[in-house]
Amino acid sequence: MKKLLLTFISLIISTSMAMATVNLNTATKDDLDGVKGIGPVKAQLIIDYRKKNGAFKSVDELENVKGFGSKSVKKLRSELTVAGISPANKPAAVKATDKKTK
Repeated sequence: MKKLLLTFISLIISTSMAMATVNLNTATKDDLDGVKGIGPVKAQLIIDYRKKNGAFKSVDELENVKGFGSKSVKKLRSELTVAGISPANKPAAVKATDKKTK
């Protein structure tokens, strides 16, 4: 009975991990590489885009990343999210400077 229970618990845990979505705004390169359809090169392109442009506002914004078209984004949509945007991933604010004109 214990063996059956442990097998059942293991199945539930592995299923829930397989169904987890990856957050485009907080995922590491390894996290993104683990998504079917995103390899290490595309994972790095996503991270580079995120560093340059700030947090993704929607999964559809992935179409702006080189190598991703509407078809690939449609396939990946169920495995990706942008929920819980982290302030650390937003672009740095540009400081305004006072220029004195003569």
